[in-house]
Amino acid sequence: MKKNLLLALAFNLLPIAGVGNAVYAQNPIAQTCFSTDPAPMVSGDRLYVFTGHDEDNADFFWMNEWRLFSTADMVNWTDHGCPLSQCDFKWADDRAWAPQCIERNGKFYLYVPIHSKISGGMAIGVGVADKIEGPYRDALGKPLYEDGKWDHIDPTAWIDEDGQAYIGWGNPRFYSAKLSEDMIHLASEVKCDSTLKRYTEGPWLHKQRTLTKEEIKKMGLTKKELAASAWGKYFLIYAAGGIPESIAYSEGPTAQGPWTYVGDVMPQTNETNSFTNHSGIIEFKGHNYFFYHTGWLPKGGGFARSASVEEFEWQRDGRLPIIKPTREGVKPIGKLNPFEVVEGETMAFSQGVKSEWNKKQNRVWVSDIHNGDWIKLREVDFSKAPSTISVTAASALQGGQIEVHLDSIKGEKIATIEITPTGGWEEWENFSAPISNVQGTRDLFFVFKGLKGCKLFNLDKWFVKE
Repeated sequence: MKKNLLLALAFNLLPIAGVGNAVYAQNPIAQTCFSTDPAPMVSGDRLYVFTGHDEDNADFFWMNEWRLFSTADMVNWTDHGCPLSQCDFKWADDRAWAPQCIERNGKFYLYVPIHSKISGGMAIGVGVADKIEGPYRDALGKPLYEDGKWDHIDPTAWIDEDGQAYIGWGNPRFYSAKLSEDMIHLASEVKCDSTLKRYTEGPWLHKQRTLTKEEIKKMGLTKKELAASAWGKYFLIYAAGGIPESIAYSEGPTAQGPWTYVGDVMPQTNETNSFTNHSGIIEFKGHNYFFYHTGWLPKGGGFARSASVEEFEWQRDGRLPIIKPTREGVKPIGKLNPFEVVEGETMAFSQGVKSEWNKKQNRVWVSDIHNGDWIKLREVDFSKAPSTISVTAASALQGGQIEVHLDSIKGEKIATIEITPTGGWEEWENFSAPISNVQGTRDLFFVFKGLKGCKLFNLDKWFVKE
């Protein structure tokens, strides 16, 4: 571990890659904070991604909370703030690392690794909530599993077709167990598998679906090809090879193996500007997505990582292809309706801004807005001609302006909204302005203007009227 840590520190001192032309980038998916170790899941008609959160200016994995983002179209992401933090576990005191959430019987279970004051090692905790956005509470008032070792990080969970739930975790060994029906107790002995080839950490458990007879016929698979394929098998995808990490995987006949190594999914080429990686795969609206993290944001790196995503197609044999990291990310699979209320913290990309939240009010907003900062929204559907645009904002100082541009920061300006002082940073008022006639599907840019150097205002939500 000492050698790996020294390598990590050295790697983190490498020059930081530029973000390129951020106006055209889609990765990382969130820019308001660092968002590590993405864990995707689908609930209703939205895809949600739980992440960790690297603190600004960190020189180690200083992480104190978990964050949540969601999308309906894969390009405009809504920041849901912090549904759970290490402070919510009275028995824990530090290191809120990689999470994963799973739904069962109308409740949501968020499995997290966190440092335990009880044993002095890392432990697996579980939060529970009645809705996916939270807030989550400690389900047990104690760890789900701990034994004083530092191995117990990065939990992954899966519910099989027969209803049996499983949980796995571990660095540098892989641990797994069955979960009880209530999802907050272990239902078997913990199995430790130290034979996984190249395994380091960050496991993701997934079962490949079984092909129908019609699909087998359409694909022209012979019995021999089908028997040698991965259709219907379990995958364990994980960070591999030490530092710097690639993403590799093994396959097996059950959720607990035995595991046969397959190969790399995302080889380590140093393009990610991060010496660690952490993946999750999900199907959403007929598309397959691979999540991972990079150090691509300004001031990003090995201790300042951000969630990114790529689309992929399963290979003929049911296995994963080689996936390369890109700044462009994925294509949109839907449109944004501006005639309904849009949360200000929904964005395709941004520069300069942060987000804040009030848990008691269940409210998240865009903050730290300065002159020249901007927010981009993609695929905005002007199926009707708008007449006005309205925003909800707050300013304790002199306020500023929101310029609304089409398709680029310097594109056609279609509205200017004046934000005047409201008396406080959470004293919300509504502001409106006429908007030029615009039709079709366009990208919108909110460009913030005002006195240089000072915070201008907070933005909560917006919409347009006919």
